Amino acid sequence: MAKDGFRILDSDMHIMEPPDLWLRYVDEQYRSQAPVGVTSNNVRDLRMKHPEGALWGSTTVGVASNPNQPNGHNFERNQALYGDHSSRGWPADAQLEAMDIEGLDVAVLFPTRGLHTLAEPNMEPGLAAALARAYNDWMYDFCKTDPIRLVGAAMVSPFDMNDAVAEARRAVNELGFKAVFMRSNMMNGKPWHDLYHEPLWSALEELDVPICFHESSGSGAKQVGEHFEPNFMLRRVYAQPVEQMMALGSFVAGGILERHPSLRAAFLEANCAWLPWLLWRLDEGYEREADVFVPELTQKPSEYFKRQCWVSMEPDEEPAKYTIDWVGSDKMVFSTDYPHGDSKYPDAVSTFLKLGISEEDKKKILWDNCASLYKLDPVPAISR
Repeated sequence: MAKDGFRILDSDMHIMEPPDLWLRYVDEQYRSQAPVGVTSNNVRDLRMKHPEGALWGSTTVGVASNPNQPNGHNFERNQALYGDHSSRGWPADAQLEAMDIEGLDVAVLFPTRGLHTLAEPNMEPGLAAALARAYNDWMYDFCKTDPIRLVGAAMVSPFDMNDAVAEARRAVNELGFKAVFMRSNMMNGKPWHDLYHEPLWSALEELDVPICFHESSGSGAKQVGEHFEPNFMLRRVYAQPVEQMMALGSFVAGGILERHPSLRAAFLEANCAWLPWLLWRLDEGYEREADVFVPELTQKPSEYFKRQCWVSMEPDEEPAKYTIDWVGSDKMVFSTDYPHGDSKYPDAVSTFLKLGISEEDKKKILWDNCASLYKLDPVPAISR
């Protein structure tokens, strides 16, 4: 049964991986090098550490000032809100309970600790590939509880494109995943439009699944948010949207989508209200200088976006209506961001439905556009 008449597909719902996931699932030869999640009485403690104790996938000094930590104002809220699911170990049945509370029919699942797993710059390729395989194997087991409602997105390594292509093929063909994700924050010093990445874009085009970029506020590599250390508030404001903006530029103005006209790309959990300005700015650059720097482009960056890209909006993102005015709603998707500290759960859907946008736009953003991104139609109606 749809909520308030809408079927709802969460484009980017998160899971909380067990702290020992990689110790249990990684290939034995890499077990001694695998990250270990920190365990504490804080339900929102997302940190991981190297075996010798150093923080894994983050150099964020300001993490101690993160409001999800015990000295922050969100701590008590998160403990109360997520305490039951945390005490049960964040199992798949808790995920389904959260979906029922929000009114979600289907959710595409992304990591939490896993956003930091490959966020160490210039990792040894074999280790990185093994950690990605381990995560995907665990995610496959997680989704088996209800493979109609729980949909996996596969982790692939940026450190060797042969590894990335092989894992993308395995995840789609053997595990049934509907997307591949990476962080927009570059870990190997190569922009996304560098020809180094071409084998992956070609493989995803052939597999007919999207590349989904998802950034995090912390990183072990250089990231725009580090300019604001140790102020975690400012780091989070800038890190995710600006890194996503830069990745989007590579796709629509760096030649990727010209070379791969069937590749779908999504830019998730970083707002969407910046999109009109960025596309306008990229189109201006195209008009002025594309003939020198990217002569292969045959259309404006904004046209590539409208043809092949999707972007997510927050449930309470009031300025999103201006994005709809300028870009249209056909490539906008919705997410709850459960169970993260800045999620609007359990009222994400209710908050979204109160936004001043049309019923037709709501229908497209809550289901149609996301189903098109992940090619999930037809999906049976869910009884709640």
